[in-house]
Amino acid sequence: MASLESLTEDLLVRIYKGLASDGDRKSWRLVCRDFHRIDALTRSSLRVLRVEFLRSLLANYPRLDTLDLSVCPRIDDGAVAVLLTSRGSPWAFPRAASSSLSPPGRDPLAWTRGLRKLVLSRSTGLGHHGLEQVIRACAYLESVDVSHCCGFGDREAAALSCGARLREVKMDKCLGVTDVGLAKIAVGCGRLEKVSLKWCMEIGDLGVDLLCNKCVDLKFLDLSYLKVTNDSLRSIGSLPKLEVLALVGCSLIDDTGLQFLGGGCPLLRVIDMSRCNGISSCGLISVAKGHEDLVQLNASYSLTECSSILLRCFKDLKNLNAIKIDGARVSDSAFKALSNCTSLVEIGLGKCIGATNLGLMRLVSGCVNLRVLDLTCCHSITDAAIFAISDSCRNLTCLKLESCNMITEKSLYYLGSFCLLLEELDLTDCGGINDTGLEYLSNCLELSCLKLALCPTISDKGLGHIASKCRKICEIDLYRCNGIGDDALAALSSGCKKLRRLNLSYCSDVTDRGMEYLGQLEELWDLEMRSLFNVTGVGLMALAAGCKRLADLDMKYCENVDDSGFWALAYYARNLRQEAKLVHLNKVTVEGFELALRTCWVRIKKVKLLAALRFKLSSDVRETLHSRGCKIRWD
Repeated sequence: MASLESLTEDLLVRIYKGLASDGDRKSWRLVCRDFHRIDALTRSSLRVLRVEFLRSLLANYPRLDTLDLSVCPRIDDGAVAVLLTSRGSPWAFPRAASSSLSPPGRDPLAWTRGLRKLVLSRSTGLGHHGLEQVIRACAYLESVDVSHCCGFGDREAAALSCGARLREVKMDKCLGVTDVGLAKIAVGCGRLEKVSLKWCMEIGDLGVDLLCNKCVDLKFLDLSYLKVTNDSLRSIGSLPKLEVLALVGCSLIDDTGLQFLGGGCPLLRVIDMSRCNGISSCGLISVAKGHEDLVQLNASYSLTECSSILLRCFKDLKNLNAIKIDGARVSDSAFKALSNCTSLVEIGLGKCIGATNLGLMRLVSGCVNLRVLDLTCCHSITDAAIFAISDSCRNLTCLKLESCNMITEKSLYYLGSFCLLLEELDLTDCGGINDTGLEYLSNCLELSCLKLALCPTISDKGLGHIASKCRKICEIDLYRCNGIGDDALAALSSGCKKLRRLNLSYCSDVTDRGMEYLGQLEELWDLEMRSLFNVTGVGLMALAAGCKRLADLDMKYCENVDDSGFWALAYYARNLRQEAKLVHLNKVTVEGFELALRTCWVRIKKVKLLAALRFKLSSDVRETLHSRGCKIRWD
């Protein structure tokens, strides 16, 4: 047998690139120094958790093209200055990148030469001076994400304008940026192709107009929830290369603005105008007639009524594959007009008034290629409609039936017989679903997401049928399923090893024994377990010891959990980093809370605590959480 030493560097690189998961790559680099070296030389992306290790990590990974600092709390201008210091000088501008592999660690600024994408989302401590330093140092940077940076304003936008090579800027919810800041970016970054300004409430028509005039290569533009008017749509209509436009929640635009779009943007393929309550079917008709190559159109919760004329216009769009008209009033004749759209793979009809069995039967008789269908809150449909859908659309992968109260186990029989490619099914608040129906549904072996919240007639037996056959399940919602207990969790732990998200809130029959079963699910990442009164510190200890990847945890009102459970979280749950809801836990002491928070504060982003703890937690804990960027919500 050949030894590891006989493997060439090229072979080792090929083997490394074949590793699928982060866990496998971590195990690889721990084998030996050569494997660690290959990892360092080959790795192209890095997500850093702690700022104190950032400089050494960047020195060890010289060939990065993506650097993600979104979970690196409180990186500030001082940290950036240290990163960009080389040989006693605070500046070192990039040279041409080397094409050959070289040993890591020789040049602490090697990472700046190849970096193409920088993610600074939620970096609350970084100011305009530090941002400008890093933008100038990374001269080949093409993409920057500064979304949700609460201190980001016009001065920081001016710093971004130093990136002359930038092609993508994401500034979602940067509430301090005005038209002035956007103008700086537009003038300095003329090569921009993708811009997202969602929730930047101080940006208006003036900034959008200048952006469209200066950045004529724009292909993607998101102006969702901005106070823009038809004047912005006039400017957008002049963009010759725009392919994707999002205008969600832009309540000041109307059909006149849509006419500007209808006569411009010749390459427009995708448009999202959901929750724009000023538009009507007439405006959408002008968009449809002006863009024969339209692929996706979303007008959810925008239209009072979806006319037959509009749907007939959709029929003429040969490439149209997705339509969403949720919340509109529809008729059976309107569905008939749409039934010949054989290219459609996704239709959204959630909360559509007038959706009936007859209309759906007419629709699916022609739309035989459907893969995604949303019928949320279509209260009038029955098993007859589900039979028509199952019989006609056998390639269906996603079906949403929340609050469709008239469907029964027969519908699940049809789905389990004909829709064998089904991956996602939402049966929330479908009171007619029972264990027999779940047994029929278990024939859908591709199921990965199943939502059964508020289904009172299902029990451990029904979930056992799903767990025994649907081995690809990674998400299950059992919110307020009162018939679910420990035996169901035993079945899940045995059959659904890939389970990552689970909602057990208000499943009052679950006990510590059930938590022990959950502890066998090593992939579990997100758990909601509100009001599980029969779970104690013993159960939480078993959960934490087994579920090492647990990141999001909601255990509100678990009143019998005590300090022992929190000590287990502190010791085992090292990945708890996103959001923890830790309120109404009467048996947990202040010391228990402090221990858990001290252990998790390196990574945790949000924590919900009782208001009374505000004056009981030590100032050291509160100040450290704040300094590391953790948001505390006092309930």
